[in-house]
Formats: sequence, C-alpha cells, structure tokens
Amino acid sequence: MMIQAEVSLYPLGEPALSPAIEALVRAIENSGCSVETGPMSSLVRGDTGDVFRALESGFEEAARGRRCVMVVKVSNACPHK
Repeated sequence: MMIQAEVSLYPLGEPALSPAIEALVRAIENSGCSVETGPMSSLVRGDTGDVFRALESGFEEAARGRRCVMVVKVSNACPHK
C-alpha cells in the first residue's frame, strides 16, 4: 500500500538543529522514498514498509549522539504526487 508520512524532528539541547535534521532527511533520501522538505516538517511517500524503514533509519541517524523527538503522522488517504 502507498502511504504518506509527515515527519518533524526536534533535537533537544543542541546548539544547532540543522545537523540532526539533515541526517534524518539524508537517510530518508537514501532509502529511495520520495521526500519533500518544508520549513517545519517533511513529507515522505512510498510503500508502507519502505516508509517505516526509512523513518527508522532516519531517526537512528538523527539521534546518534543526540536526544531527539520525532513526530510522525501517517495516512493512506492523502493524495500522492
């Protein structure tokens, strides 16, 4: 099934937010899923298993050596591009 996930990452106690967010986006891009970044969240599109594996991999990369909160909304009802 094709799904879409909206994901936001919040690095906690970090002097700079970009490194963790960039690690998340890079891991998702490397997964082969479609990713569209925005100012407050990113949209990830793909097959259910691929999206969840990409989110898992992205969180592991972003949280390596950092404390992070990741918020994800998943839908199979949103239009896909």
